[in-house]
Amino acid sequence: MRRICVFCGSNAGRRPAYSAAARRLGQLLAEQRLGLVYGGGKVGLMGAVADAALAAGGQVIGVIPRMLMDLEVGHRGLTTLHVVGSMHERKALMEELSDGFIALPGGFGTFEEFCEILTWAQLGIHRKPCALVNIEGYYDPLIALFDRAVEEGLLKENNRRLVIAGEDADSVLDRLLTMAVPPQAEAKWITPGQV
Repeated sequence: MRRICVFCGSNAGRRPAYSAAARRLGQLLAEQRLGLVYGGGKVGLMGAVADAALAAGGQVIGVIPRMLMDLEVGHRGLTTLHVVGSMHERKALMEELSDGFIALPGGFGTFEEFCEILTWAQLGIHRKPCALVNIEGYYDPLIALFDRAVEEGLLKENNRRLVIAGEDADSVLDRLLTMAVPPQAEAKWITPGQV
């Protein structure tokens, strides 16, 4: 692995543990000589993970849509900052630049980015590991939802295993690095006439 993409909130959240985890992950990535790919912001958990990686001598690549850059939330001190036209372009470039994905706590954007990249793994679009840093149980409800989907026959157990989860940045990164290629998803392709 050369670079890890981190999805996380543009807010810091109410618990200091969230920012501490973001800083720790940024530091770990730099120490492991892994580049950080993220959403390019300078605020919230995004800013914390980027600043920590930079402070530890790491490479940090931001990918931000023009509309957010224009709102002055773009981080101008990165190794590289790609300004793209849309959120769709942002996600596609982040996937292309990355060898694995980690989600720290976040809101709608983080949920959507993680679930889309996870869906791409399920469909076989990529075979890169996807992980949640479940700080203080933040992602317990999402993990329970994934398990409920299996129970209800809406998600195959094989695909459920694509999600790595751990309680801290250290354990999640360790697990991610041991999985050069994640378990094979059982892709269900939709052909014309099935829709």
